Amino acid sequence: MDKKTNAEWKALVDKATAGDKNALETLVTGIQDMVFHLSLRMLGTFADAEDAAQDILLKVITHLSSFRGDSAFTTWVFRIAVNHLKNYKKHMFAQYPLSFEYYGEDIENGKLKDVPDLTQNVEKDILAEELKMACTNVMLQCLDTESRCIFILGTMFKIDSRIAGEILEMTPEAYRQRLSRIRKKMADFLEQYCGEYGSGKCRCINRVNYAIQNHRINPLQLDYTAAGERSVQTMAEVKNAMEQMDALSQDFSFYRQYQSPEHTKQRILEILDSTQFSIIRNSEK
Repeated sequence: MDKKTNAEWKALVDKATAGDKNALETLVTGIQDMVFHLSLRMLGTFADAEDAAQDILLKVITHLSSFRGDSAFTTWVFRIAVNHLKNYKKHMFAQYPLSFEYYGEDIENGKLKDVPDLTQNVEKDILAEELKMACTNVMLQCLDTESRCIFILGTMFKIDSRIAGEILEMTPEAYRQRLSRIRKKMADFLEQYCGEYGSGKCRCINRVNYAIQNHRINPLQLDYTAAGERSVQTMAEVKNAMEQMDALSQDFSFYRQYQSPEHTKQRILEILDSTQFSIIRNSEK
């Protein structure tokens, strides 16, 4: 997210709602990475995240006139995105829900040695890195929707408990308590099963072919490896925009921050240029 004051965001909103296309594009490009990353963590796959992020951005655009500046613009966007994602039922894991018990059972009893080489001449180290990023992301799907949202806001976006409580409509104290419990649950699972980040026996390099066989990664479509990663400086700006870092923060540094894919950005710009979008905009006035 671009580093802007709330007054600067409000000025852009006012210009955009008055019909300034450049201001509208600036707003969209300023929030699209944040919206995509939140969608990716909440839904678990790039394809589902792209679809949901586009829906959210259109919802933000068509409701700009309702932004009054009573809260930070970033908080307002997060609230729209969170409400949309908590009720989003079109993603893969809504149809095939996961649990820590299922994930642990699969790690303990997966028949790794029975799987042939499926790497299709892609370097195994690259595939292992893809699996690592996919696995840590999909692991979030073992949490219920609200717990997942709490963990993502507190651990990845490092949002202040007051702001997170406002977004999720709970007290800061309740948010902090739940965040602490959820982090412990995640950390305990990693410690027990994961050999990359804990003391478990699971190693990504050993599970590459098993993961390909079970359609968890695709050697011909490496979403995480190909995705643009957001810089530390960019993430510091996001944190500052959302106020101060929560005191309960722990280090889950393997949860990287990803940029919105270029074709998703282009699709949004095409929508902004379309006649259909003009009709939508006019219907909101």
